[in-house]
Amino acid sequence: MNEHDSERIAGLLQQDGYVATDEADDADVVVLNTCCIRENADNKLYGALGNLKGLKEANPDLQIVVAGCLAQKDRDTIQERAGHVDVVFGTHNVHRATELLAEARAGGPVTEIWDEAAIDDHESFPSALPAKRTTDYAAWLTIQIGCDNSCAFCIVPSVRGKEISRPFEDIVAEAENVVADGVTEITLLGQNVNSYGRDLALTDRRAGHDVRVRPRFASLLRAVGAVDGLRRLRFTSPHPKDMTLDVFEAMAETPAVVPHLHFPLQSGSDGVLSAMHRGYTADRYLARLAEARATIHDLAVSTDIIVGFPGETEDDFAATLEVAAEAQFDSAFTFVFSPRPGTEAAEMADRFCDPEEVKDRYARLRTVIERSALARYRARVGRTEEIVVEGPSKKDPNVLTGRTAQNKLVHFASDPLRPGTYATARVTDASHQYLLGELVEVTSRARHRTKIPVVAL
Repeated sequence: MNEHDSERIAGLLQQDGYVATDEADDADVVVLNTCCIRENADNKLYGALGNLKGLKEANPDLQIVVAGCLAQKDRDTIQERAGHVDVVFGTHNVHRATELLAEARAGGPVTEIWDEAAIDDHESFPSALPAKRTTDYAAWLTIQIGCDNSCAFCIVPSVRGKEISRPFEDIVAEAENVVADGVTEITLLGQNVNSYGRDLALTDRRAGHDVRVRPRFASLLRAVGAVDGLRRLRFTSPHPKDMTLDVFEAMAETPAVVPHLHFPLQSGSDGVLSAMHRGYTADRYLARLAEARATIHDLAVSTDIIVGFPGETEDDFAATLEVAAEAQFDSAFTFVFSPRPGTEAAEMADRFCDPEEVKDRYARLRTVIERSALARYRARVGRTEEIVVEGPSKKDPNVLTGRTAQNKLVHFASDPLRPGTYATARVTDASHQYLLGELVEVTSRARHRTKIPVVAL
């Protein structure tokens, strides 16, 4: 979500006449768009602002902007701790970026934080702001903002506000526009995508009269997936408590929807899940996962797991290991619990786990995750996979990296190919994080698009 917000800020700055620079020393504007999911984000922000202070002293006309979730959370604290910051704005007024820069130039530092999005009704939900995409062939597409859940560990509802679904027709229209612009892969974004539409109603003509019906996420998947020219459709992230069979059926029956599901577990202990307010049990999670795999052919599954949630016992953690082993995830984002001020879990200080125990548990969990990941990656050896080329490997410019529909990276030797090119590769080897392959053939070359310079973020 923050990456897409950065693209939108870049698009606004581009419209205002800014051009890119790779060097902060050359910049007229530096934007730090922030996340606050984990504690180290705070440290990174204030460290970066400290490093920029010298540039500001050398060039008083330089404007420094702090945006995003951490700005929404810290508000006036940012300029109190870093007086050289010119503009602070949050998650609800991204569209004001260039206006606030102008106000700061005219009248000095500005902090503007809105407590909620300025949307009076769903019919007036704003169209997507102009976005300068970081890749030509792939696009983020926001379908929903905010979150109505109350997970004890999560700061997102406080900084993103209540759930508001974007009108169905607007989403499909934007998908058609970006595909016409050369995009072949779209990722639908929301804090809880499978609750999309529960705050909306559409008019459906039935039996001679109008009936108000709620649009469903499954219907949205089918509609966006049907856009002519779209080759891959992804989404992130769903919530297990709201997942329904019709979503799995839409994934299975819509060719553009990839066979990859990010399905956050968070814990395998029913007691911890209850304390987290996740709304499901381990058995219910596993049953839903089995239903997904039975419905969607060749499905890859990734997840999120938190280690050391307040009050987690060794028995609780053992339950997480058991569920992770049974689930056989393709990959997992694993986190040590990080208390975020303003969340319920942050108030459980008397139940915080011993850091050394948490460190040990984290290592044991990684062993289980990597064992199942290696098995699932090795199962691809010998297969021919369709990949979309992402560019040269970071370690070897003579090796290219592509991504399969299952969201697995494939490294392969090849002459240069433009990012966005589709090809097939035969998998020759595997680790728990990537595949090695041999190029078979290029099936569709990326369309060349004229680059327009924009401000670097």
